[in-house]
Amino acid sequence: MTLFPKYSKVRDGVNFVNTQKLLQNTSTLILNSEVCTGCGVCVDACPEEAIVLGLVGAVRRGAVDYAAPVDIDEQKCVYCGVCVIMCPFNALTHKVDGEERLPILEKEGFPQYDLTAKIDQEKCVKCTICDEVCPRDAILRDVPVYEGTDATANERQVALKSKTTFKVDDEKCTLCGICGAVCPAIDVKHKPFTAESGKVEGEVVWDETKCDACKVCVELCPEECITVEREIVSDKMAGEVNIDQKQCCTCTWCSVNCPTEAITIEKIFTGDIEFNAAKCPGGCSTCVDICPANAIYLPTPKAAADMKGEIESTIAVNKDFCILCGACVNACPGEDIIVLQRDGVRMKGEETELFKKIKAKLFEKRTSKVKEDIPAQVNLKMMEKA
Repeated sequence: MTLFPKYSKVRDGVNFVNTQKLLQNTSTLILNSEVCTGCGVCVDACPEEAIVLGLVGAVRRGAVDYAAPVDIDEQKCVYCGVCVIMCPFNALTHKVDGEERLPILEKEGFPQYDLTAKIDQEKCVKCTICDEVCPRDAILRDVPVYEGTDATANERQVALKSKTTFKVDDEKCTLCGICGAVCPAIDVKHKPFTAESGKVEGEVVWDETKCDACKVCVELCPEECITVEREIVSDKMAGEVNIDQKQCCTCTWCSVNCPTEAITIEKIFTGDIEFNAAKCPGGCSTCVDICPANAIYLPTPKAAADMKGEIESTIAVNKDFCILCGACVNACPGEDIIVLQRDGVRMKGEETELFKKIKAKLFEKRTSKVKEDIPAQVNLKMMEKA
């Protein structure tokens, strides 16, 4: 006799697929372990406490490959989709009968992140900085490739929209052929030589599509009869640069470094984070390796003469780029080294009672603790309120 519901959890490559089969439909919650950062927001968001933190540091560093940064209990889960909405990194997908759907939005309503991540196309000069600094591959750079980066790509002169004019003073030109010998854009065509005229006759033919206005022909012409002028119609490269809203984590690396201030980013979370470097044993660098925003770093060692009695920091964070996701706190193997306190979250839509409960959890001060069941023997790392 078939009984419902039926539950299953399987691994499909980097995805952990949790399934609930009911009599009339099948719900699936998919966790992409490669995208998941172990931030733990889904743990706070789950109304059924069906999600728990896993081996965040070990998984994100690649030390283990049999688990995900978080673990979902497929039987406790009610497949509501709240975790999907609240995941800052879009690591979760919810499907009903194979179609992506979020029941919590369809039935009850739930606020969503108010993501502000945009590029002013008028200010953008199509440079490569935002693409190179983005830690999440969230920059969509739809710009033609030129020979500066790929020798087989478009010629550099076509990167600008311009109008080139080429003029030859026929009275001065001797049809010597020098210009045509050095430039593929110029063809000096001679008429058949005949003793009847005893002269060199013909014309200079110019192909605008091949001309880059280098003016070599002007400089080489012995009669100084060639004039080349180039008018720039547009000094901006073709194409567009945009931000992939699903990949952006609002770290602000791109906006801080944009040379034309064309990018506007508003962080999802506001608050503060502190690193107690004196408690960090050093040599670990787990938080540096797993930070999804590249905000944590190992300070450059100072010369002994510059220390002046100071204790050299073993770890530090650039708060400008920190997104307060909490992944570093969850991955830290020490105690009280990192302290996280959120005080705001950018959302749009009515704040439901469920969301208010989730927000209260998100705003709790967090730090890592080490629990010892047996004195001096550490066997479990757990998260507690600071």
